[in-house]
Amino acid sequence: MTDVLVASSSWLITPDVGLTIWTLVVFAISLFILVKAVFPRIGAALDTRRKAIDDSIDAAERTRVEADQLLVEYRERLREARQEAEEIVERARQSAAANEREARSEAQGRREQMLEQTRRDIEAETRRVLDEIVRDVVELTVAATELVTRKVLTEEDQRRLVQDAVSELDFSVLSGGASRQP
Repeated sequence: MTDVLVASSSWLITPDVGLTIWTLVVFAISLFILVKAVFPRIGAALDTRRKAIDDSIDAAERTRVEADQLLVEYRERLREARQEAEEIVERARQSAAANEREARSEAQGRREQMLEQTRRDIEAETRRVLDEIVRDVVELTVAATELVTRKVLTEEDQRRLVQDAVSELDFSVLSGGASRQP
């Protein structure tokens, strides 16, 4: 049995010239088939893969550049938005201050109008009261004169007596310093 093993393994150690030629022929045919059919396809597949990778890298670079541009644009818009917001707030403050001034001015004007109207009302009421007092004084003077003289006075006598009585009265105290002539 060892002879069989030795004989069967010896052909690997001592090559035969025929076997070597056939091995070289099969190798050359295999190499020819590989060079003509397989290697171009492998090369094409590798070229396609390399091109896809290059395209992916280019696309990634373009995307990064676009992202950088978008980031710069976003920051610029954000800065503009903040500036606009500050301007809006400032305009709102100015508008509020103007509205406040206007409201105060309007309130002051209404207050002045109300005070003026109140003064006019007081003056009108004072004149009305003074006129009423004058009528009462005239009536009392006529009545007192009739009682004292025991006669009815003529209209001319009544006017003279009323003017004398009214001229003796001091209405300036009642009208706040404005003298009144009947």
